[in-house]
Amino acid sequence: MSKLEIINNNNDFIVVNKTAGLITEKSLYENLTIEDQVFQHILKTKRKPYVGVIHRLDRVTSGVLIFAKKKSILSSFNTLFSSRKVHKTYLAIVKNKPSKSSGNLVNFLVKNTLEKKADIVKSKTKQSLNCRLSYKVMDQNDFGYLLEIRPKTGRFHQIRAQLAHIGLPIIGDEKYGSDQSYYPLSVCLHAWKLSYKDVNSEELITFEAPLPDNKFWKFKEVEK
Repeated sequence: MSKLEIINNNNDFIVVNKTAGLITEKSLYENLTIEDQVFQHILKTKRKPYVGVIHRLDRVTSGVLIFAKKKSILSSFNTLFSSRKVHKTYLAIVKNKPSKSSGNLVNFLVKNTLEKKADIVKSKTKQSLNCRLSYKVMDQNDFGYLLEIRPKTGRFHQIRAQLAHIGLPIIGDEKYGSDQSYYPLSVCLHAWKLSYKDVNSEELITFEAPLPDNKFWKFKEVEK
């Protein structure tokens, strides 16, 4: 069983570095989830823990994840997220060399519920949603190219689908065309940083999740 990695823990919320392979939210069909781990951790010091799921990451993705310890804090974070005042930075490793060192991707995305994936379509339809992100190449190693990604929208599988659409499937992401093996139930996508302004002090708060500890993620640029 993977150990819960805590980034920040206070009276209002707990920030963890999510392990790839586990889903975020409690489920009848899962023996262990990140929410379960958080609940068990808080239970050590509180008899009746409250765990509010503020946001989610895909099973295959690792990185920054915040859980509320109070209903009022859950409500506050929900407002921040819905008003797009929370900024996320992801890191991804792709095998193929990007044609440009940086760029902006704008696409129309349709959720394919049958195949449990997102499809990029050529033009706007009734079912499609606009999705936008920016990326830049940060570094390179023997496995591929490290991309820093800043999503401007929060669509289902957005990063995975948009990168695959331009010939850059994330390493290990067979669902989106990767031919390079990685670890089970995981792809080379990491929610690296999450930032927002405190509603009272206006102070910019940033949480950063250490990279997965394996050979794929050895880059000089992020080891500085």
